[in-house]
Amino acid sequence: MDFLPLFLNIKGKDCLVVGGGEVAIRKAGTLLEAGAKVTVVAPDIAPELREKCQCLLERFAPTHIDGMNLVIAATDNAALNQQISELCHARNLPVNVVDCPDLCSFIMPSILDRSPMMVAFSSGGASPVLTRMLRGKLETLIPQGYSRLTTFSSRMRGLVKEHIIAPSQRRIFWEDILEGPVAEKVLAGDEAQAEVMFKQALSNYEQTPRGEVYLVGAGPGDPDLLTFRALRLMQKADVVVYDNLVSKPIVDMTRRDATRIFVGKKRADHTMRQEDINDLLVRLAQEGNRVLRLKGGDPFIFGRGGEEIEKLSEHGIPFQVVPGITAASGVASYAGIPLTHRDHAQSCMFVTGHLKDGSMNLDWDALARPRQTVVVYMGLHGLETLCSELIAHGLPADTPIAIVQQGTTQNQRVITGTLTTLPGIAEREKPQAPTLIIVGGVVTLRDKLAWFHPTA
Repeated sequence: MDFLPLFLNIKGKDCLVVGGGEVAIRKAGTLLEAGAKVTVVAPDIAPELREKCQCLLERFAPTHIDGMNLVIAATDNAALNQQISELCHARNLPVNVVDCPDLCSFIMPSILDRSPMMVAFSSGGASPVLTRMLRGKLETLIPQGYSRLTTFSSRMRGLVKEHIIAPSQRRIFWEDILEGPVAEKVLAGDEAQAEVMFKQALSNYEQTPRGEVYLVGAGPGDPDLLTFRALRLMQKADVVVYDNLVSKPIVDMTRRDATRIFVGKKRADHTMRQEDINDLLVRLAQEGNRVLRLKGGDPFIFGRGGEEIEKLSEHGIPFQVVPGITAASGVASYAGIPLTHRDHAQSCMFVTGHLKDGSMNLDWDALARPRQTVVVYMGLHGLETLCSELIAHGLPADTPIAIVQQGTTQNQRVITGTLTTLPGIAEREKPQAPTLIIVGGVVTLRDKLAWFHPTA
């Protein structure tokens, strides 16, 4: 984070704009909309500014910043902009130099105005055009009615605070209101009926803690592969319980003030046993929390999600399950390897490669059938056993095989070979978990299809 986002109250405050051209008009206009008293100084000042601001038709002097609360340099004179920046920094006076982020102590974001709600966008000066494009997209998602909804919520805050004592329960009540029929009435313009419904909901609200668990599949790593429902629940949860396969960008998309608990498991390194994770989810929910159990891939495909909801059911804990894109599907797609193909494979099998007692307890005869794809989760440590057993049970030694490391992320890496050669290649290349192994003729298609995705 290069800049700390803040909203500054400048109503009635003296602010200075140095420069009198088109850029100065835009900057002064934003300050005026926020209620500032704007002074403009420049040898030549546009008529639009003279009508709305106090204007000084003279060259900038250091005394012009005396008594100011904020300064914007909007000139095309680089030396002057530098001087203004240095003077303001020396006085700890907020200064913005247009199109020069290195000279700024604050930046002017692109603004989506739904007063009293405000949304600000900034790229830190890196790409103002992209920032404006994103603002344009949100213009269509946040209608003008949200201004009424914000004002309505402000009017009702006192009532809610009197009726619901615990801040955490107040937040839950407000989330239910703002996602329900009361908000729809306000957005439709029927605030009178909305107020009746609101007060009824408030009087019927039970303040006893209502814990629940959201079992959410985070997909294979790329945040763009999350479902809309997953994103919504990620923002509602009070506590986030996440494992080792959930990428940091996805964890960072959860509610910023939520408690985060890492329970990740690696081979021979379990931060928390599965049984303890099950008990933790029950305890957190019984305390009244909305618990997000965030799991890599899909919760029900080698994710032990079934064990977790069994425990929740035993204790009567409400839960929701949100499917995620499993690694086999997401990783194979990003690697340019279709799991089925009319010329190569008419079936696909998913298996886990966890070793037990030094051996892979798999149905080798079923896996070694021709014209099918085999996807092995967590099989890197047993790669040599996997390849030798498949050959021993009938697959040709030159059967294509691939290891995909950190699939769907910017660190994705694909290593290919055959059942005979890949163990030796992996020994040299040393891929690191998490990995996915894909066996079958479809691997040969990677050379044709991998270029379709930028991470391939």
